[in-house]
Amino acid sequence: MFLPFDGTMILIIPVLILAFWAQSKVRSNFTKYSKIRSSTGQTGAEAAEAILRENGIYDVQVLPEKGELTDHYNPSTKEVHLSEPIFYGTSLASLSIAAHEVGHAIQHAKGYYPVLLRAQLLPVANIGSTMAFPLFIAGMIFSFPMLMDIGIIFFSAALLFHIVTLPVEFNASSRAIDQLRETGLVTQSNEIAGCKSMLSAAAMTYVASTLMALMQLIRLLILRGSRD
Repeated sequence: MFLPFDGTMILIIPVLILAFWAQSKVRSNFTKYSKIRSSTGQTGAEAAEAILRENGIYDVQVLPEKGELTDHYNPSTKEVHLSEPIFYGTSLASLSIAAHEVGHAIQHAKGYYPVLLRAQLLPVANIGSTMAFPLFIAGMIFSFPMLMDIGIIFFSAALLFHIVTLPVEFNASSRAIDQLRETGLVTQSNEIAGCKSMLSAAAMTYVASTLMALMQLIRLLILRGSRD
């Protein structure tokens, strides 16, 4: 949710450009590497299962999911959900995304601290992202500075969630590349480079969203200061 247009919008424009570029990069890389079949011919589902077994994880299910780029890991149910093009596909895109999501399962199994911290922050972040702007705007309209301050505190919690998400996502991608290489699912150097390109583009979307949240917080602080 955005605040009404004002002079502080200048802070948002560069980050919006970055966000659009990152999304475009993800799409173009996904399209490109979806057309390149891996030399091993393994599907995303097979790759996910192989990596889980390699790490001694037998209580996580790998399931197909409707849609495109709907891939995610659910720690509460211990399920890796792969969109059908990834689940059944044998492309470098399929292996990269499947390995990344399994990277989250490995984080969870090994008690990787940032992923545990993110889970603890999620309820607070959801409340913060939902309530921050309505409270802040209400405080502006009714000249009630305390409401504006509460809105800023709530939004700060949402920003913290974004910040903690960065190491979680970068670590999952790093684990994915290592696992693809170590399990022999990807053997050629050009394939490794393609997988890295896929996952690096995806990581930039998280960087962009974190910067967007940071710029929004700076806007709130500037607007709050103008009311003193």
